[in-house]
Amino acid sequence: MKQEDIVAVATASGTGGIAVIRVSGSSPLAYAEKTFRPSGKVAVKNFEPYRMYPGEFDAGGFRDFGLCVYFRAPRSFTGEDVVEFHLHGGTGIANGAVRRLTELGCRPAGRGEFTKRAFLNGKLSLSSAEGLIAMINGESESEIRAGYSLYIERLKEKIDNIRNALKAVLADFGAHLDYPDEVEEDGVRGRALAAVSAAEREISALLASYFTGRKLAGGVKVGIVGRPNTGKSSLLNALLSYEKAIVSAAAGTTRDVVEGTLIVGGVKFELKDTAGIRAAEDEAESMGVERSRRVAEEADVLLVVLDGSEQTRAEDEEILSLTAGKNRIIVSNKSDKGGAYGRADIVLSAKTGENIDKLKEMLFNSTVGKGVDPNGEFLSERRHYDALSRALAFLGNARAEHLPLEMAFSETEAAWRALGEITGETASEEIVEEIFSKFCVGK
Repeated sequence: MKQEDIVAVATASGTGGIAVIRVSGSSPLAYAEKTFRPSGKVAVKNFEPYRMYPGEFDAGGFRDFGLCVYFRAPRSFTGEDVVEFHLHGGTGIANGAVRRLTELGCRPAGRGEFTKRAFLNGKLSLSSAEGLIAMINGESESEIRAGYSLYIERLKEKIDNIRNALKAVLADFGAHLDYPDEVEEDGVRGRALAAVSAAEREISALLASYFTGRKLAGGVKVGIVGRPNTGKSSLLNALLSYEKAIVSAAAGTTRDVVEGTLIVGGVKFELKDTAGIRAAEDEAESMGVERSRRVAEEADVLLVVLDGSEQTRAEDEEILSLTAGKNRIIVSNKSDKGGAYGRADIVLSAKTGENIDKLKEMLFNSTVGKGVDPNGEFLSERRHYDALSRALAFLGNARAEHLPLEMAFSETEAAWRALGEITGETASEEIVEEIFSKFCVGK
């Protein structure tokens, strides 16, 4: 089917060394013929695929010297014919080139439309597309690794193996239902039970890796809580190695949540320094205290900061009680002033930096896990977790004793379809649109 030609700047917006303008569709080479004049004797229509040609791009109002490359379908990112112009990276140059190509008949590409075409043309799965956007948006090594694992179809391979095993079960069910006199029911049930049980084990293993994978791919939320003047802001600055938060001897200086990002072992930790939790003296401080409580509820781990140079107060005990049962590290700060809180998990000084590296190690071990290899493979997307959970529930139903074979068939098929949502084979149009809406224009 003939695809309309779409165009967009494929590189990041703003001034840079190079701007890549991408055209994909049924006849992108025709637009190159109208805009690009090669330096050599080869005509554009005779361009060899996958080879760079130098020349002049005519944008109508101006010209630029650059390169042109042609990718022939299906050996291109989108699976269609693609032409790219590599021009100088000025905003005006890139926008002018796109404007000229749209004047000649190209349609401006929508968000993620190039990648969506790659998905629709079978060049990558839906989970691979999710890995691509995760890599683009990744700020830490673990985020990029998690995205790359999806992008190169490691999860798809596992899902395909499970679905193929279930497909064989469905065929066995269907054979008995169509030819009950020839295909014995007991044999069908026995084979189905073994295959379904194996699928359940594989799905359970994937699900078990999710909570670690989510932190590796999405970052760990760290809340820094405590009463005023225990050194929470100083601790944030010490962990970040620069002054992010204002530090003052006056209680209640921090009125809002102050955030910073720390990378430990290639994993992103999102630190949130909160207002001191106490009876507020004015409306502004009251709002800050309320935000602090919300941060405490949402955090993956809490740093409960106490002033080790003083006796604990009623406010300290209230905060310790409030955070009991949560994943927390009790920090006794101000060791440089002497003394330490007896029940602390770590004694340190935000001022001198004593034991700050040890605290970083404790943060990693208490959330990602001691001995966990961040280079391992983990489930990282909530959508995948939900689909696998539904598939597991369907398979549990299918395995139920004395369940009529028709219903076992239906439950197994439902599991097969739920798994297909991950790779995109059975995903709804709404799911597909939602995923590609997360992409930028040009990708």
